[in-house]
Amino acid sequence: MYRRAVVAATLAMPFVARSARAAEDRRFDSAGVPIRFIEEGQGEPVILLHGYTTNLEGQFVRTGVFGALSPHFRTIALDARGHGRSGKPHDRAAYGPEMGRDVTRLMDHLGLRRAHIVGYSMGAHIVAQLAVLDPGRFATLTLGGAAGRLGWTAEDQKRVDEESAEMDQGLLRSQFLRLWPRDRPPPSEAEIRADSERRLAGQDARALAAVRRSNPDQVVPVETLARVPMPTLGLVGTADPYLRDFERLKAAMPRLELVTIPGASHGSAPGTPEFRAGLLRFLQAHPGLVG
Repeated sequence: MYRRAVVAATLAMPFVARSARAAEDRRFDSAGVPIRFIEEGQGEPVILLHGYTTNLEGQFVRTGVFGALSPHFRTIALDARGHGRSGKPHDRAAYGPEMGRDVTRLMDHLGLRRAHIVGYSMGAHIVAQLAVLDPGRFATLTLGGAAGRLGWTAEDQKRVDEESAEMDQGLLRSQFLRLWPRDRPPPSEAEIRADSERRLAGQDARALAAVRRSNPDQVVPVETLARVPMPTLGLVGTADPYLRDFERLKAAMPRLELVTIPGASHGSAPGTPEFRAGLLRFLQAHPGLVG
């Protein structure tokens, strides 16, 4: 089964460029915020949610994830509010759980009763909260690069305060250092500034700061997440600091299927063949749950 999934994912790679061109750019109104999405393929629907400061192209199209799934599933990816070509409110209250409600509103817009849902990093935090708030809408969960906001401490709040204040200035210094691969020397200040400029080019820093400030509004206790009924996959690189959270969730949720990607960092994991193959294998192993 695993070998077949690897082959399927590899063969799907030629669809990447075609999907980027052919998928129709669409929008819908989500309680007053325009949300942009694309879709391609037929079959059971799979919804993809990207990470912080990126968009659907950067996280899923250019990495080959969208192209690997669309020959097998009705594949839907959206730009989260505050990101990409979706609306960008500046109020913290416009984020938090509202980011998950965009997903269920999109499902209602498309007439989807249930779907498989896949999130990476920020997207995985959204998926974890959605799984608790509206479990009947989702056939399977995939948590990539983050296991959900499994609690909230004074240290977590300090991190959010620092990172949102830096974002107000158009910098990602603290986040960059926090997610830097553990097996590499620390980056220079020039590298940090260059990465911040690259990732934030054309973006709305005030909206992104509001997203970061809303993080405490997405907390899901680990015991609560462990009780959700749907099949759940975790995908994380061994060089990703978030691996610890997956191990914590696995201890509380033994049925969690955890796939680790050797040597992959938080930033590099979605672009690896192991990520695409693991995701495709998991989704193909749970057919018939949408309907």
